Amino acid sequence: MKKTLFFLFLSWNINGLMAQDVPTSVSLDEAIEWGMVHNRSMQRADMELKKAQKQKWETLSIGFPQITANLNYQNNIEQPVSLIPAEFFGGPAGEFSEITFGTKQTAMGMIELKQLLFDGTYVVGVQGIKHFLDIANNVQEKTQLEIHRIIVDAYLGAIAAQANVMVLEENINTLSKNVEEVHQLFRSGFEEEESVEQLQLTLTSLNNQLDYAKNMAELSHSVVKLLLGISLDSPLELSDQLEGLVLKNLSMEEEDPGYANNIDLRIAENLITTEELFYRLEKAKGHPSLTAFVNGAYMGNNDSFGFTDKTQKWFGSAAFGIRVKIPIFSSFGRTASAQKAKITLEQAKTAFDESRSKVYYEYEQAKNNYRLAIKKHFNTKDQLNLAERIEKKNKTKFFEGLASSFELRQAQIQLYSIQQSYIQSMQAVVVQKTALDIIINNNPQ
Repeated sequence: MKKTLFFLFLSWNINGLMAQDVPTSVSLDEAIEWGMVHNRSMQRADMELKKAQKQKWETLSIGFPQITANLNYQNNIEQPVSLIPAEFFGGPAGEFSEITFGTKQTAMGMIELKQLLFDGTYVVGVQGIKHFLDIANNVQEKTQLEIHRIIVDAYLGAIAAQANVMVLEENINTLSKNVEEVHQLFRSGFEEEESVEQLQLTLTSLNNQLDYAKNMAELSHSVVKLLLGISLDSPLELSDQLEGLVLKNLSMEEEDPGYANNIDLRIAENLITTEELFYRLEKAKGHPSLTAFVNGAYMGNNDSFGFTDKTQKWFGSAAFGIRVKIPIFSSFGRTASAQKAKITLEQAKTAFDESRSKVYYEYEQAKNNYRLAIKKHFNTKDQLNLAERIEKKNKTKFFEGLASSFELRQAQIQLYSIQQSYIQSMQAVVVQKTALDIIINNNPQ
C-alpha cells in the first residue's frame, strides 16, 4: 500500500491535461491506455529515452571534426624588465642594462580544426551506443509495466468497493423489510422482542459497514483519478464490471509461454553488457590516441589600444600537425582500474544468475496463484449459491416459527461474509492474471 501511494503521488499530473479532452467514462483498458500517456512517471521515462537518443549523437560527435576559436587581449600594466649585459651595447663589462621587450598591449585571434583519427575509448563508446539505447528502452518498458499494474489494482479496488456498496444496500433494503415485518408480528404478540433485537442488531452492523464501504468507494475512485492525472472535481465513470473482467481473464494459455521475455531478466542482461563495455573501456585507456589539427592565428601589438584602426598591423601564422598521446606508465593505476572493472563484470554475471532464479520462482508462484484464484473464485461462487439457499430457508422457517431469530441471524451473517469473499475472489482473478502477464511480458499495454 505504501509503495502504491508513493508511486501515486509521483504520478499525479493534472496541469498537462488542461488543453486536452479528459474522459468522463473509461474501461480498464482505456484507463491503462490513458495512463501510459498522461502518467507523470511515464512522461519522465519518455524524457529519459529522449536523453539517451541525444547522448547517442553527443558520443558520435566526438569523432567528427571539432572547430574552436580563441580571442585573446592582454594589457601589460607594467611590462617585465630583462637584464642584458651592458657590454652588448658598448657599456662596461660586468654591468647590466635594463630593457623591456614587446609592446604594452597584445591582441590575438586563433581558429583551430581538430579531427580525431584514433582513440580506443571512442571506439568502445561508439560500440556501446545501441546498448545504452536498449537500456533506456527497457527502463521505459519497466515503467510501463509498473504503471499498468498500479492502474489495474486501483481500478479493481474502485469497482470492487462500488460492488460492495451495492450488495450492502441491497442487503439493508431486504433486511429493513424483514425487521418491519417482525416488528409487526411482535406488536401482534406473535414474536418475542428478542427476535426484533436480533434482526435490528444485524441491520445496525450492515449500516456501519455501508458507511465504511461508501468512504472506501469514494477514496478508491479518487485514487484512480489521481493515477490517471484527472482532477478530483472531474466526473469519471468506471464502465467495466468485475464479472466482465473476470470472464476476460479466465483463460490460461495451454502452451506455456515461459519467462524469457521478462523485463527484469533483460535489465540484468543489460547490466552484464554494460560492465563488459566498462571493462573494455578501462583497457582501451592504455592505447595511444591520434589527433590531427590545423590552425591559423593573427596577432597585433601596440602600446595603446588601436587594434580597431586600419593602420594596425596584424601578423599571421598557421600550422598543421598530428598529436600522438601515448600512455606509458600510470603507477599501475590503469591496471588496477581494469582489474576492478573485471571483478564488477563477474558480479554482474552472478547477479544475472540470481535474477534468473528469482524470476523463475516468481513465475511459478504467479502461475500457481492464478490457478488458485480461479479455483477459489468458482468455489466461492458455489458457496454463495449455497449460502443464499440456506439464508432463504432459514428466513422461511423463521416466519413459520420453525427457526429462531438467532439461527436466522447466523445464516444472514454467513451470507454477507461469503458475498464479500465472492467480490474479493473476482478481484483476485484479475489481479493474479495481471501479475502473471507482467512477469511473462504478455502485451501489458
